[in-house]
Amino acid sequence: MESKLMKPLGKTRLLIVDDHVLVREGLLRLLSREKDLEVCGEAASESEALARVSELKPDLAIIDITLDGGNGLELTKTLRKRFPKLVILILSMHKEHLHAERALRMGANGYIMKREDKDKLLEAIRCVMSGQVYVSKAINDLMLQRIVTGSDNPDGSVQSLSDREFEVFRLIGQGYGTRQIAEELTISIKTAETHRERIREKLNLNTTFELVQQAIHWLHHEARPA
Repeated sequence: MESKLMKPLGKTRLLIVDDHVLVREGLLRLLSREKDLEVCGEAASESEALARVSELKPDLAIIDITLDGGNGLELTKTLRKRFPKLVILILSMHKEHLHAERALRMGANGYIMKREDKDKLLEAIRCVMSGQVYVSKAINDLMLQRIVTGSDNPDGSVQSLSDREFEVFRLIGQGYGTRQIAEELTISIKTAETHRERIREKLNLNTTFELVQQAIHWLHHEARPA
């Protein structure tokens, strides 16, 4: 969670994963000014990020959720399995109340919004590098409240979906049909259909049409950048 921390000794080697060149260049200029930080590489896609981590062996990967032909949350899940010692910080424009908890469950060490200032970003980097978890105070309070009230994944909420169901729901909102979802996620059509059915039941929707409408509405209103 948020805390004031001293800079760690030695240089932290960073990999920047973002599909926008200007964002990568801006982060490179910003982070290179810090004596304890060193940007060792950049990547714009999931496949490129996996190759860079394997090649460069950074201490920390700063990852956006939206990537070229992929998803930063799925990348986080893959990186956590392949490189368990890698520290991962999600830096995104997407609303944290929808994505922060899921990112942590998938293996991220912290989540910070792009709208935050430089000092907050540096604080987040040093926080996760010290072995702590970083999220905003608002998200920390929300997570604690859910634990206390026992409403961690309320019925009828997108938050109640599993990670795979969440990915299927996102693809439905983008206009993907069942066959396309199966191909995109490398699963069988039957499995894709099962996920769709479970999503419909969890969101208390009666028809496939309602599911599609809900997914489109969520993608364009709830999941859009803050």
